[in-house]
Amino acid sequence: MPAERRMHLAFSAHLSGAHPAGWRHPSTEDGSDVSIAAYRRLARIAEAGLFDLFFMADTPALRIDNLESWSRFPLFTNVLEPLTALSALAGATEHIGLGGTATTSFNEPFNVARQFASLDHVSGGRAAWNVVTTANNYAAGNFGHAPLAPHAERYDRAREFVALVKKFWNTWEDDAFVYDREAGRFYDPAKLHPVLHEGKHFQIKGGLNLERTPQGHPVIIQAGASDDGKALAAETAEVVFASANTLEKAQAYYSDVKGRMAAFGRERDELCVLAGMPVVVGESEQEAEDKHQTLQALLHPAVARQRLGMDLETDLSDLPYDEPIPESRIPSKANLHTAYFAEIVRMIREEKLTLRQIAQRYERGTRTLRGTPKHVADRLEEWFTGGACDGFMLILHLQPAGLEDFVRLVVPELQRRHLFRTEYTGRTLRDHLGLRRPPFRAPSLAKAAE
Repeated sequence: MPAERRMHLAFSAHLSGAHPAGWRHPSTEDGSDVSIAAYRRLARIAEAGLFDLFFMADTPALRIDNLESWSRFPLFTNVLEPLTALSALAGATEHIGLGGTATTSFNEPFNVARQFASLDHVSGGRAAWNVVTTANNYAAGNFGHAPLAPHAERYDRAREFVALVKKFWNTWEDDAFVYDREAGRFYDPAKLHPVLHEGKHFQIKGGLNLERTPQGHPVIIQAGASDDGKALAAETAEVVFASANTLEKAQAYYSDVKGRMAAFGRERDELCVLAGMPVVVGESEQEAEDKHQTLQALLHPAVARQRLGMDLETDLSDLPYDEPIPESRIPSKANLHTAYFAEIVRMIREEKLTLRQIAQRYERGTRTLRGTPKHVADRLEEWFTGGACDGFMLILHLQPAGLEDFVRLVVPELQRRHLFRTEYTGRTLRDHLGLRRPPFRAPSLAKAAE
């Protein structure tokens, strides 16, 4: 008899809060985003709640213009580099997966392969790499690549990049290191497979100077709403962060991405889709709503306008706040986050909302789920059992308070419904997610098309 399906839970660890005004709330701690002690406390709360994954988003950039707005909105400002922080957390936790972001646009495949393989060894098999192409020009400027490369070109590089990282992770067979003291043989040379690659973006002759990891290779995460992104996810990802804002859209996305996998010789259960879900929970409906509105009231108008303009990819600073955004100000297409762009355009064209109304309602792809533990569990169960996802990437507006509330109030309700684990039954992230350990596959020689 097949095992009962269980929900997977991850959360995005913004120490000052995922809400743009979260850092202003009295429950947050100044400087927590650079405090490893604060990260440890948060990771231990999540592990006590039996979460699958502690995740750190990242962008290698600093906003150096529009400082009137950015100085009020600490988006990836004064934060620790993910691999450094996650390595420290590996020693402070035992079970929870540790995932972090590294861009394919401004890194080299060898570096990413080595860093995440090291994290997998250090953590005993709990590492995950979130593959991003980096969709902002601030990062491009940091690396001398301004302006940002076009969307399709970034994904073309990303596809080759991921393939190369996997090749590096397969430099060695599982039993290559023999440590034969008597014969004086450290490793079996027949089980070393160099990486030889001649591609469009990379020419490689080398290999990874680190044995195969406890998980075979770290879990690969990807988030893509565009056709290019969904294709890359179907081909390479083992976890996908989805951003649909309705059950119907989430079901369509789930079916679309999983339906593409067969073309790459993959089974549907080789990929976990985690729906992004902002959650505010309270002992009562009113308490949850009050928590949410308190944060909304703390959102500075300059931040609201900047945040909206960032995803619409245009400057809104000169427009009246209480009038609609003119059609003439909408760019012809998105070059950054296509799903976020499309949602704003829909509100402009279909709902005829003013700039203020859009700014107050816009939540980057979804709407905050707020209510009692039962109400929150009802919605999560509806999505999980309704073919919309395999679990959730929780976006918690306040930390640690939001995570503490979820673990204390919602996790027991999910367990009561037999939707979530009551104990960890494995040690690796793959164990938690029900993903097989990938078998060794010798790197093949790749040559660019002539």
